[in-house]
Amino acid sequence: MQIYKVGGAVRDRLLGRPVSDVDWLVVGATVEQMQAQGFRPVGADFPVFLHPHTGEEYALARTERKSGRGYGGFTFHASPDVTLEDDLIRRDLTINAMAEDEQGTLYDPYHGKRDLDQRLLRHVSPAFAEDPLRVLRVARFAARYAPLGFKVADETLALMRQIGESGELQALTAERSWKEIERALMESEPQVFIEVLRSCGALEHLMPELAQGADTLAALHQAAQRQQALPVRWACLLRGLEPAAIKALNQRFKAPRECQELAVLVGEFAERADQALAMAPANLLEMLQKFDVYRRPQRFEDFIAACEMAALGPGYPQGEYLRGAAEAARAVDVKPLVEQGLTGQALGEALKGERLKALEAYTAG
Repeated sequence: MQIYKVGGAVRDRLLGRPVSDVDWLVVGATVEQMQAQGFRPVGADFPVFLHPHTGEEYALARTERKSGRGYGGFTFHASPDVTLEDDLIRRDLTINAMAEDEQGTLYDPYHGKRDLDQRLLRHVSPAFAEDPLRVLRVARFAARYAPLGFKVADETLALMRQIGESGELQALTAERSWKEIERALMESEPQVFIEVLRSCGALEHLMPELAQGADTLAALHQAAQRQQALPVRWACLLRGLEPAAIKALNQRFKAPRECQELAVLVGEFAERADQALAMAPANLLEMLQKFDVYRRPQRFEDFIAACEMAALGPGYPQGEYLRGAAEAARAVDVKPLVEQGLTGQALGEALKGERLKALEAYTAG
């Protein structure tokens, strides 16, 4: 039995980046041997075990064979005769196909260190084209390592284009696709994710609305620079699209509710927010009511943030103006109206009237 550290932990150590998660590969062992040493099995599709003391994942070396469409269309084979090289060749990129033994010796049969030095994201073998999820993964890695100067190798881009043209991208589940999209959006250069998908032709298959629609990558980049939350980044990406296109993208990838709601609201109200300084108090109140700023203040704050990211300039005075308007409306006290005996619809109308007065005073001041 031989144990190796593999994948991202090796890659990031060589890049001088922090290593968070460590994946371990076990060569020459059986399931029974692992269990006899106290490892707990957790893998549903192939043998993965948790270390009895550290809780880290240890996987048996395995090979895979394409047996159907999509990300899950593979048959796995794990046995003691599977070598380190057999296991590493099934991985996506050469920089992810390196291993270290327990003495720290580097094993690099597919020249991942060379590609690290040359700042290239290159596929390990032609089997790369069998897994459509790798198109999104490579684009995500491009977004992560763009600050270090990494590019996707031309031959890998060609394979990614081949996958798109094969129709395999349509076999990806919404959940798997969104997981990659979400992780990519939270990288330091998320716009690179979209640029890579566009350059290999995958964007028109995955997100045709963006392939043909407005270019919002500058706003997305600004959102990343300002360390905005995921809903803000998703809304920045979709800003400028027609409502039907925003709805289609939200549903296709089953985006989280917060992302869906903010994207729709930004699509509907962003242009009005840009004109906020000239907005009539009644229209301002209508916007605040639509956002439910009284019970969900963070959603309105995220909306303003998305508008600020799209402005790209030195400042966005509309943002502070809208924050002040929301604060003025929230400051209206409902207690005096209740003490007057108002209830139900009458109370709602009276409260709305008082908030309108507050906004009239705010806009006049």
